[in-house]
Amino acid sequence: MSDIPQIKTPEYGLLSRLATYTVILAWIILGLYIYNITQEQGFTITVLQHFLSIEQNGIKFHALILLAPFILTVISHLINERTKLIKKTTELHLRQVTHYDVLTQLPNRTLFLDEIMASISRVHRQKDHMFAILFLDLDRFKNVNDSLGHGVGDQLLIEIAGRLKKQIRPYDTVARVAEPDTVARFGGDEFAILLSDVRNIMDVISVAKRLQNIIKLSINVSEREVYITASIGITISRTGYEKPEDMLRDADTAVFKAKELGRDCYVIFDETLHTEATSYLKLENNLRRAVEKNDFFLNYQPIISCDTNELSGFEALLRCKCLEGKLIPPAEFIPVAEETGLIIPIGRWVLSEACRHMLICHEQFPSFSRLAISVNISTRQFTLDIVDTIKQVLDETGLSPDKLNLESTESVIMRNPEIAAAVFMKLKELNIKVHMDDFGTGYSSLGYLHKFPLDALKIDRSFIQAMCDNEWAMEIVKTIISMAHNMKMEVIAEGVEAVNQLEELRKLKCDYYQGYLFSKPLDKKDMAVLLENGKKL
Repeated sequence: MSDIPQIKTPEYGLLSRLATYTVILAWIILGLYIYNITQEQGFTITVLQHFLSIEQNGIKFHALILLAPFILTVISHLINERTKLIKKTTELHLRQVTHYDVLTQLPNRTLFLDEIMASISRVHRQKDHMFAILFLDLDRFKNVNDSLGHGVGDQLLIEIAGRLKKQIRPYDTVARVAEPDTVARFGGDEFAILLSDVRNIMDVISVAKRLQNIIKLSINVSEREVYITASIGITISRTGYEKPEDMLRDADTAVFKAKELGRDCYVIFDETLHTEATSYLKLENNLRRAVEKNDFFLNYQPIISCDTNELSGFEALLRCKCLEGKLIPPAEFIPVAEETGLIIPIGRWVLSEACRHMLICHEQFPSFSRLAISVNISTRQFTLDIVDTIKQVLDETGLSPDKLNLESTESVIMRNPEIAAAVFMKLKELNIKVHMDDFGTGYSSLGYLHKFPLDALKIDRSFIQAMCDNEWAMEIVKTIISMAHNMKMEVIAEGVEAVNQLEELRKLKCDYYQGYLFSKPLDKKDMAVLLENGKKL
């Protein structure tokens, strides 16, 4: 948690102490004054008579000395009372700052964890007591902030907080549990609800559904109608929790699973999710170590001309070793790299290493200097900055731009068609070719396709594997090839493993293919052997 602001009132504390010291000093002076009078005049006259003397100007002076300690005592008392009030107000304000969210006025993570701990303690005392945690994450809230501004996002959070409070019982707790920022808040779309005295899991599910339905209702913010949904993760106290952080962590894990399932749903945490979360964390740690120790390497799969059966290039394929020296399948580590952002440094290394090695092959085997290298670009990499990165890599490695092909899936491209079109235009200006990978498996719009300056479409291996046994798959392949050629694009078939598949592709005038029929992905040594022999099928 960020540093808690310490609210102090030094001026009141100092003034209180000063008043107290002044009162003590006044009483001491009065005592010394009385003592001095009695020593000079003896007890022939009383002290009271001395103070009430009617000597010229004397009565004012003596009366002031007599009354000063009493007056200062009253003033000191008032100052002390004021200081206590200020201190109490400060403590209340400090509690508000440290235990409640500033924006929504809901309990924050710190207070919510205290509430969970109290409920866990109650379970220890009352074995039949059961409670539940609902961890609620707003779906695509970042889009609201990015498109409408953080002010609208804040108002949306306030409205949702109000709706949640109206849906729970007085003895339940709703909190905003997003981790606070040390400088400023730029999001924070997470809420949590503690449901006390739950009878069974169906009660919890009923609440989760009700909350999702309430959040789905349109929200008017700054004269705009906003729609948003929520994913919910659920944990139940019967699982034997001892620490509130563990319970909240598992609810968060369940939210992550709910988002994987398509969002706007709820998931109840179980041991399967715990195992998945543990495996995910282990894989993430392995990836971070691999980045630090450079435990990645590339394999290269040949791309062959269907017409001439000549080698036209290679596709660079990323591989990763784990601590035990075993290979981690790309289908496992690449999604984790995407999620954690590690794909950014990894992706740049892949681009640089592939270009560097392709140039080495050109220099060692001049007869293959026309070969191009194809490199995949991930979702996280696909921004306007990718063009500058590619320029830097080409400058560093010395590879000619026309020997570099960039591949991106249609789902990545269609995530932001405008940015994709702008990136592609800049790449074309550099004379770099652009391929759409895994075509037919995503959600691209044919209406958008003609707007992208693409050079080639790559047919996904699933269609190639099925084309000889499935009439629909054959028609899809035929349609893709015909459409691509009509749009002046080449076609590359992925995953060709049988001769009859290649024969059908040749009949359909497919331009290139890759797959185990010609060669598996090769390491650098086997790649050199292939080029040295000038292998043909």
